[in-house]
Amino acid sequence: MKSNLISKSETATLLKTVTEKWGMEFPKIKNLKVHEIADDAQIIMGQGIKILKINDEYLPFLSETQMLEKFPHVTVDMGAVKFMCKGANVMRPGIKTHDEFEKEKIVCIVEESQHKFLAVGKSLVSSAELEKMEKGEVIKNMHYISDKFWEIGKTIYE
Repeated sequence: MKSNLISKSETATLLKTVTEKWGMEFPKIKNLKVHEIADDAQIIMGQGIKILKINDEYLPFLSETQMLEKFPHVTVDMGAVKFMCKGANVMRPGIKTHDEFEKEKIVCIVEESQHKFLAVGKSLVSSAELEKMEKGEVIKNMHYISDKFWEIGKTIYE
């Protein structure tokens, strides 16, 4: 795995992109380190931030609970958990509760008993559309506990 620090201008550009995509501000961060984990994936780390970049998508890393709490989330029933941890998308019948969110936004998936974060995905519909649905896919699962990114992420430290 290749790792390198990125320049101040690259850091500024990256944080600006993530700020726009996520709709949240970040404090100024120096010394962001990029870990190339696959041709299409990187883990970007710095002071208080860990981002998973897959192709052109920026996702909060699942181990970063404080960051994940800033995103809207859906709570899934226990029956959905094993499927979520194998990469399945979130289906309407598995959703117990949800926050408000727009289509194409990052949404975190939480399980109902321990309220632990299971996955991060991108909404395929808005929460308003979700209300009217009885079945179908709601969130595309992009990063989940036990995926290859999670396993590699456990071995990388600042």
